[in-house]
Amino acid sequence: MFDYSTLLIFMTAAAVLLVIPGPAVLYVIARSIDQGRMAGFASVLGVGVGSFVHIGAAALGVSAILASSVLAFAAIKYLGAAYLIYLGVRTLLRPAQSPIHMALQSSHRGQLGWAQFRRIFWQGVVVNALNPKTALFFLAFLPQFINPARASATRQILALGAIFVVMALVSDGLYALAAGTMGEWLRRNPYFLRVQQYVAGSAYILLGVTAAVSGGGRHK
Repeated sequence: MFDYSTLLIFMTAAAVLLVIPGPAVLYVIARSIDQGRMAGFASVLGVGVGSFVHIGAAALGVSAILASSVLAFAAIKYLGAAYLIYLGVRTLLRPAQSPIHMALQSSHRGQLGWAQFRRIFWQGVVVNALNPKTALFFLAFLPQFINPARASATRQILALGAIFVVMALVSDGLYALAAGTMGEWLRRNPYFLRVQQYVAGSAYILLGVTAAVSGGGRHK
């Protein structure tokens, strides 16, 4: 379907884009620091599935509507921003815990139950599915590597999108691993134990505000 040179150029460009942290990556980092590596990995998987929403939309031409409709763009943009702010407010309003209790709890942060893992996963799906910059990214980026003479544009977009998501899972997973490991070290600091709830909540809110006021930039 693709020649070697085209695929190599695509993967190189994708790698460059993926190593630059954007809103979704910062969301994964905040979640990893707040709740540990497993929560970060759950967010990574959710963000990856959310990307497939936009890949499918790009393949069907739906993303073109978002690119041309100010109202549709604004609606999805502010829904996604509002959801991030909601997560931040909920974190800030979480009942306060003593440093000792939080320290004991931190040793089990990486052992998520299935219900909690599933909830965090779906939150990641929503965060990325409601990110209009992801839709615009796939609309602008993927068609540059499409050759109509080789196969249908839909098949090529889906294939390139799948490759991109696999690469993103690896890149974002490394971010989650590093942030989760750092989070464990920080949670052993008694001063951080007192403020980590507010740091995490503020990070979510900041991400939401940034998503609401930014007009362009990277997709993730």
